[in-house]
Amino acid sequence: KNNNHPKDTRMQLPKQYYAKGNYFKLENQKSPFTRLIYPLPDPKGGLGVHATMDLSGSTRFGPDVQWLPPDFDGSEDENIDWNVDAERSKLFYDAIREYWPGLEDGNLVPDYSGVRPKLWNPDLHNFCSKSDNNDDGGDEGVSNNENWMKDFMIAGPEYHGVKGLIV
Repeated sequence: KNNNHPKDTRMQLPKQYYAKGNYFKLENQKSPFTRLIYPLPDPKGGLGVHATMDLSGSTRFGPDVQWLPPDFDGSEDENIDWNVDAERSKLFYDAIREYWPGLEDGNLVPDYSGVRPKLWNPDLHNFCSKSDNNDDGGDEGVSNNENWMKDFMIAGPEYHGVKGLIV
């Protein structure tokens, strides 16, 4: 009998945090893009405001990351304001002009929004901080204990390159 094995062998899923993502649509200006454009990820969460084209040829930009309260558990969607706040367009103009300086003022209009789960919130966690389970004096962010998967899962769906790592 292995006395070092935890009694509950089920994987414990990490707490989820939720972020609203807003999208703006390009109007009155021809898009220069024929493919998806992904900028560098936003250090505050998300993959950055990217450009996508739909089947009709319209170009949309988004999502941004608008964090919902940390105690939001995903079950109270009636409390979410699904409207896209036009005031957020300034953030979009700044982000888009990093890769498309030719975007003209006044050509972004609010389009749609959605909510997605995330495995961390930068306002509450340091991605590289030592795990609560890591009391072995090892490297920061690395755990040598039996619950390593919990520590590894912090990468989550935000980092697409990590998904195939354990295949």
